[in-house]
Amino acid sequence: MPVDEATGLSKGFAFVEFTSPAAAAAAREQAHGYRLDKAHAFAITRFDDLSRYAALPASYEPPPPREFKAPPPLTDWLLNKRGRDQFVARFGDETEVFWNDAAKHSVDPVDARSFWSDKFVLWSPRGSYLATVHRQGVALWGGPAFERLARFAHPGVQRVDISPGEQFLVTFSAADPAGPRDRATVLLQVFDIRSGRKLRAFEGPADEWAVGSAALPGGGLAWPLLKWSGGGADAFCARAAKGGVSVYEAPTMALAGKKSLKVEALADFAWSPGPEPVMATYAAEQGGGNVPARVALVHWPDRTELRGKQLHSVSRAALFWHPGGDFLAVEVSRFTKTRKSTYTGFELFTLTGLRGEGAATGPAALAAADVPAEVMELPAKADRVVDFAWEPKGSRFAVLHADPVGPPRPTLSLYDMQGASVAGVRGVAPVGAPLPGQQANTLLWSPAGRFLLLAGLKSMNGQLAFFSADEGEVLSAGEHFMATDAAWDPTGRYVATAVTSVHQMENGYCLWTFAGAPLHARSVDRFYQFLWRPRPPSLLSAEEEASILKNLKQHAKRFEEEDAALLAEADTAIVAERRAVLDGWRAWVEGSRAYAAEVAAARARVLGDRAGEGDFRTEQVEVEEVVSVVEEVVKGGGG
Repeated sequence: MPVDEATGLSKGFAFVEFTSPAAAAAAREQAHGYRLDKAHAFAITRFDDLSRYAALPASYEPPPPREFKAPPPLTDWLLNKRGRDQFVARFGDETEVFWNDAAKHSVDPVDARSFWSDKFVLWSPRGSYLATVHRQGVALWGGPAFERLARFAHPGVQRVDISPGEQFLVTFSAADPAGPRDRATVLLQVFDIRSGRKLRAFEGPADEWAVGSAALPGGGLAWPLLKWSGGGADAFCARAAKGGVSVYEAPTMALAGKKSLKVEALADFAWSPGPEPVMATYAAEQGGGNVPARVALVHWPDRTELRGKQLHSVSRAALFWHPGGDFLAVEVSRFTKTRKSTYTGFELFTLTGLRGEGAATGPAALAAADVPAEVMELPAKADRVVDFAWEPKGSRFAVLHADPVGPPRPTLSLYDMQGASVAGVRGVAPVGAPLPGQQANTLLWSPAGRFLLLAGLKSMNGQLAFFSADEGEVLSAGEHFMATDAAWDPTGRYVATAVTSVHQMENGYCLWTFAGAPLHARSVDRFYQFLWRPRPPSLLSAEEEASILKNLKQHAKRFEEEDAALLAEADTAIVAERRAVLDGWRAWVEGSRAYAAEVAAARARVLGDRAGEGDFRTEQVEVEEVVSVVEEVVKGGGG
């Protein structure tokens, strides 16, 4: 480390020698660009680079321009004239992409490749990329021909996540301990998708990550470990840490405010999916109930607490954000007075006042913003919650609840956050009468709202009920025996159910309409994945969507005519194909007849009058011919 003789201080640089080029490269990758403070950053330059810089010519010569290569269009699939959706199916060593052709009750292949992925595949949140996972890392594919667009190195990668705005990629791996006293280590890497640059790497013992909602029973880790703020801006990501939540600003990945948000006994946290950067945190009880549990809503980056509420005698709580960020439901299991049993209720928060005209801005105004909270209990207080789901477009939510000691036939109850009006203020209220005796353990709302799928997956052997929330009745019932998964397509028009390889038999998938009519089924061995390709958020405003719904009959007539024309075109193509086959057969017959006529004429020329069938007699003659005879003297055996 050279020192200035005049001042006795370091000159600000040092020469460091490593044992190998690989060690030097690893040190540079980890430490180059490390921020010492606001004005200083640590920089590492290889000695070879210094020699190269010294050898640069004194006169500048501009490099030759590189030929521009336009990237493939990433949204071409949205321009399908029939508005069809794509899905990917993975089975065995095959990965295939299809169009869902509901009009023809079939699927239309797009691409199919063997050994496309070693582990699993993943669509990006807006459908621009298809991620494949390999031993060496992750690859992203896109465009009409699914060209490889980028590669990200992470040997032994186990999990992958893509931010809601498709700007960042997160990869994860956990290495097993080398010895009985060693701890498993976690490596989490964050990449910029467009540049391919690694922004930050988190590495450390696994038990440091198993905090709050990241911890699973048995010592596992819940995915994702990094949770991104909503709205598609990808402004923040956060992870649970000891004593609170660590929030990082993208793309610098620096700790926001240089310190974590302090939350003692953090049990769970979740970002709002809406455009506002709001985080919900849940802190568990401490000291045997002396310190109550607490739910808080915090606005970022100013860390303004919009609303906080203490919860007493809490056994467990779960956070459920509305897909648009309008509401937050906190499912709370509380102890009875004897603390021998629990009962479930909901704490409901409304955040619609944070947007639109007159919305609060600035820390002081946000702190004073009105975020009303309501308490709701189930019709039967002792019931346990089987599943909970918000309506994506609307203010309703559905709850499957059942008697914990009764038969596994839960009741479906619907509620509306704007269903009751007390003194001019709307609040939560039940919608219609509960529907008891449902053979379901999963609730799946259509992305367009209105319709609900009640699915009895896994242990309930694939019982399906297609429910209309507007009419309050089951439209139809179906069954996909042994189904393990179910998912709506992005438009809310079709449903897919699948039996994956967790079962050895009945593997495959089925496609249904929103009303439960079967469309297409396929059986394949070793079926692993079925994923609809997501669509980006609509560019239409709420008023424009409402206008389309109002004039839906006019639009529907035009689309019905187009569908009829497409079906007629398909029928015409089928008829033309069959006609071509028939014409080919007729041509072959005519050719065979011409050949037979030529053979008959040739026989007549050779045989003349004797060509008639009566002038000949067929005899069968057998001829025996001795080829060779060999004589050998065989000695007796002395018997």
